[in-house]
Amino acid sequence: MELVILDNIQVQLPVEDLFKRLRVGEDSPDAATLKNVIREAESVARPRAICGVGYVDDLGEDFVFIDGVRFSSRELAIKLQETHRVFPYVATAGVELEAWAKGFKDILLGYWADIISQAVVRIARVAVEDYLRESYRPGELSSMSPGFLADWPIEQQQPLFRLLGDTERAVGVRLTDSMLMVPTKSVSGIYK
Repeated sequence: MELVILDNIQVQLPVEDLFKRLRVGEDSPDAATLKNVIREAESVARPRAICGVGYVDDLGEDFVFIDGVRFSSRELAIKLQETHRVFPYVATAGVELEAWAKGFKDILLGYWADIISQAVVRIARVAVEDYLRESYRPGELSSMSPGFLADWPIEQQQPLFRLLGDTERAVGVRLTDSMLMVPTKSVSGIYK
C-alpha cells in the first residue's frame, strides 16, 4: 500500500465556534482566558495523519480483504460491495497537544483543553479528506470506523493498523491492548 504522511497541517482554530460550544460570551470575564488558551493550543498543536490508497482484493458475505489484510464485518462487506478503491487513515491531534492538555489542573481549563483538542483532531481529519480529494478525485467521501458500525467491532483496529504499518513511528499514534488509540484525540477508519 502506498502511504502518505501529512505532518505539516496548519492549525487555525474556529474561535467563534469554540466560544459558542464552551458557552463563553465575548463579554464574559472568562473570554480573555479562553482566547489565551486557544492561542496556546494553536502554538503547541502538531496534528498529523497517515493515509493511503488500498484495493479490495476479495469480498465475501462477512469479510473484506484490502491489500491482503482481512477485515471481518458483514456490514463493511455490504458497504464496500461496489467499491474497488478505499482510503485507510489515522489522524491525530498529536502527542504534543495531549501533553499540553493533561497539564491543566483546573477542571474548567482542562475541559476547555479537551474540547479544543477535539477541534484539532477534526482539523487533521479534514486535512486527510482534502488530500484525498486533491490527489484521487474520489467524489463524495464517506468514512467507516471500527467500533462505529454495528458489526465492525473495535478489535478490527488491529488489521487497520496492520494495513497502515508503523503508525507510531509515522504519526505518533499507537494502539493499546484494549484497541484504544494513544494519543486519545485520534481517529481512524476507511474512506470510500
